[in-house]
Amino acid sequence: MQAIWSPQRKFSTWRKLWLALAEAEHELGLPVTREQVEQIRLHLDDIDYDNAAQHEKRLRHDVMAHVHALGDVAPLARPIIHLGATSQYVGCNTELLQIRDALILIAGKLAVAIDALATFAAKYRDLPCLGFTHFQPAQPVTVGKRATLWTQDMVLALEEIEHRLTTLRFRGVKGTTGTQASFLSLFDGDHEKVDQLEKLVAAKMGWDPQLCFAVTGQTYPRLLDGMIGASLAAVAAACAKFATDMRLLAHRKELEEPFEAEQIGSSAMAYKRNPMRCERICGLSRFVIGLTQVPFTTAAEQWMERTLDDSSTRRLTLPEPFLALDGVLDLVINVSRGIVVYEKTIAANLAAELPFMATEELLMAAVKRGADRQEVHEVIRRHSQGAAQRVKAEGMPNDLLDRLKTEPVFAGVDLHAALDPSHFVGRAPQQVDRFLAEIVAPVRQRYAAALDYQPRISV
Repeated sequence: MQAIWSPQRKFSTWRKLWLALAEAEHELGLPVTREQVEQIRLHLDDIDYDNAAQHEKRLRHDVMAHVHALGDVAPLARPIIHLGATSQYVGCNTELLQIRDALILIAGKLAVAIDALATFAAKYRDLPCLGFTHFQPAQPVTVGKRATLWTQDMVLALEEIEHRLTTLRFRGVKGTTGTQASFLSLFDGDHEKVDQLEKLVAAKMGWDPQLCFAVTGQTYPRLLDGMIGASLAAVAAACAKFATDMRLLAHRKELEEPFEAEQIGSSAMAYKRNPMRCERICGLSRFVIGLTQVPFTTAAEQWMERTLDDSSTRRLTLPEPFLALDGVLDLVINVSRGIVVYEKTIAANLAAELPFMATEELLMAAVKRGADRQEVHEVIRRHSQGAAQRVKAEGMPNDLLDRLKTEPVFAGVDLHAALDPSHFVGRAPQQVDRFLAEIVAPVRQRYAAALDYQPRISV
């Protein structure tokens, strides 16, 4: 990701665009020679940044500085570099190429995260655990089923990224205010050749010629930046949700992120195992989500064909969410592949709450043996409240079952059999299986080449 947004990628892509333009103009009969084209081709990557900086100091214009820097090493081509173009020919088209490559990278890493979480979900598809709504104990689920919720969020985010990729358009060759007037003049009013020029340039830059913006002002629509940012924010939200749940479950001592053998959780509290990777995921994701406002505001405040107040802010708001999210996904992959599961703690936490959740099952069992439903209900109500008070006020274990054993209405009822956790998770294991087969399998197939990716992270 750093390479995609590096100065080298940016300025070498400018030169590739100038090459594509010169080559297309040559092929369409403009006075651009093959020798001039080939001289540009020889200098796509050997950029003298000090020389360009000296030109920019004098000219106060970044694009013209690099036109001159290229002309210095390709003097034969100097007269035709940037012929007919405006600064945003190289600026916008380069940014769209960078956005495309960055989205492809995000999509691949997101697929790796999906694969890792899906593998975890399959392993723990039928391990019952306490469910939560409002962060209060609720009907049991399974560890694997909960993991499918994290995974599904990421699948939705991946679909959003893929949509952006399939609908992304090239600015193309539009001229100063988007009218292509300069190119129409160069081709002596030949509209067909102007159309051909744009298609040729797009193809030479590896873009589908049919996917160019039909119209632009001086720049591609800045609304696109906001839409891209919102798509990245969707990925960030999915990642933050996963990491937040991991932090909460670490507090309950049920799941933990990987913790290295000599890792220190706190400089003062030596026993600490802080979920710092998940905290970092949440912090960086918050940054990505927070950046969505700026590009939409920029789009809203562009006057007519374009104003330059977009340039300075976009130098930050284009690369930074990609760079932050790239780090987030590396962390998500790392955590997902190394989640520590404490099955006995999960079972104990569930057992502490399960008697309350099983009371309807117990009521039905007693009624089946001939007890009065209303009488059983009152017995359960009275003892449930007593047991709950004991747990909350005295910090004692849940003794509801021991209380109910003393009641005649439950004579002959196997109370412990009614509390088998697997009876309370519904179709959770089967839902995991179906989700993996119908939703995850196609993702794995599309991104098979990426799934062995190993992130390099610093703890």
